[in-house]
Amino acid sequence: MKIGITYRLFLSILAATSLAILSLFLIMRWNIDRGFYQYLKTLDQTRLEQMAGNLEEAYAEHGNWDFLRNNPRFVIGSLLNARSEDAAAGTSSKIEGGNEISPQPQGPRGGRRSRWPFIVLDAERKPVFGNTEETEGMDFRPVFHKEKTVGYVGLLPPKQFLNPHQLQFLRQQKSALILAAGGMVLAVMIFSLPLAKRLVRPIKAMTAATGDLASGKYTVRVPVGSLDELGLLARDFNTMALTLEKNEQARRQWVADISHELRTPVAVLRGELEALLDGIRTITPETIQSLHAEAMRLNRLVDDLYQLSLTDIGALTYRKENLDLITVLGDSIESYRTEFGRKGIRITKNFSGEREILAFADRERLNQLFTNVLENSLRYTDRGGELIIGLTSTEGQVAIEFQDSTPGVPDGELDRLFDRLYRVEGSRNRTSGGAGLGMAICKNIVEAHEGTISAHPSPLGGLLIRITLPTVVRST
Repeated sequence: MKIGITYRLFLSILAATSLAILSLFLIMRWNIDRGFYQYLKTLDQTRLEQMAGNLEEAYAEHGNWDFLRNNPRFVIGSLLNARSEDAAAGTSSKIEGGNEISPQPQGPRGGRRSRWPFIVLDAERKPVFGNTEETEGMDFRPVFHKEKTVGYVGLLPPKQFLNPHQLQFLRQQKSALILAAGGMVLAVMIFSLPLAKRLVRPIKAMTAATGDLASGKYTVRVPVGSLDELGLLARDFNTMALTLEKNEQARRQWVADISHELRTPVAVLRGELEALLDGIRTITPETIQSLHAEAMRLNRLVDDLYQLSLTDIGALTYRKENLDLITVLGDSIESYRTEFGRKGIRITKNFSGEREILAFADRERLNQLFTNVLENSLRYTDRGGELIIGLTSTEGQVAIEFQDSTPGVPDGELDRLFDRLYRVEGSRNRTSGGAGLGMAICKNIVEAHEGTISAHPSPLGGLLIRITLPTVVRST
């Protein structure tokens, strides 16, 4: 039979509490018995002193123990004031005159036998009165006469001679203890089930919310009603749901953007080809060049998407080795110097005085990183502008900065430059810019090299891209 978490929690609380109550009950019961018998033993010590004093007076009067052997009733009479009603468990005593007593001790099954709560021995510890087979565990008090020990008197442990009143007291205490333990268990049963339901309620809410989340309802949230572990779990669940919701929105936007980006060059190619087929346009070198340009744009877009997907899944291959960053960066700049010259953009390098800087990196991926940043500056920097490339190194790290002139990027959009398919301009035509994938690829390449990339406003009025990469520390 399947038991829900509510009842399992209820049974766990009940079992743990019941075990604690049972342990407390046993300890209290043992303590009551121990304390009560200790109390009786303390009283018996006082009575033993009184009995010893009475026996010393009687021995001084008779000179020997024959009086005790010949008249044991004298013992009860002389010791009555010392032990009174505690003389024997289950003993019925009838006082007849001065010291005359008719004892009738009872055995354990109701039979009668001579069994008294005290024992008297002579000076040689030979029995004078009482059952000497029960001397184990007894405390004996010497009986003196003329500063000599003439005998010993001892009392049996008090637990062997409890009177009805004492037994009733013990039974009442133990009964009250049993009722208290039973009442506590009942109270736990009454309060633990609602407590278990209250504790499980947030878990049930998160279970239902998890089912909704699994079915695609990413807007689901659970209430946070406490600051404990369940409250932290609820907050983490809400954070996870929010992340999934944003990822789903990004996925839908990603699909829509890709569809839009692919549709534009495909529509242009289709229109050009249909015009040629219908005879509206004739096949000329200019027409072929236009078709080729659209095909190349489409090819670059597909290639960028492929490269980005490889970096996302970690399948992009990296062949790392110790490279001189100054050489790799310089080669990338020289390959674009002609393009920048055609647009009238001046390139300035601020790392000519730097010595060789080694980094454990992939030459092809670093070249792809630097060319993407240079391509971005080439496309968006106004004609006649300027690009300053700086490089500074510290112990174990190098920082590379690309600063271009106007136009700039609004501060609120700087963090989005590395999002996929994001471009600052609102137009979706591909004439003024790329597909918005280059900076996203740059970010993945930098992170694969354990570095960072960030965007900031440029002092020249444009955009500043800062790249930091770890370097190889030279051994001395």
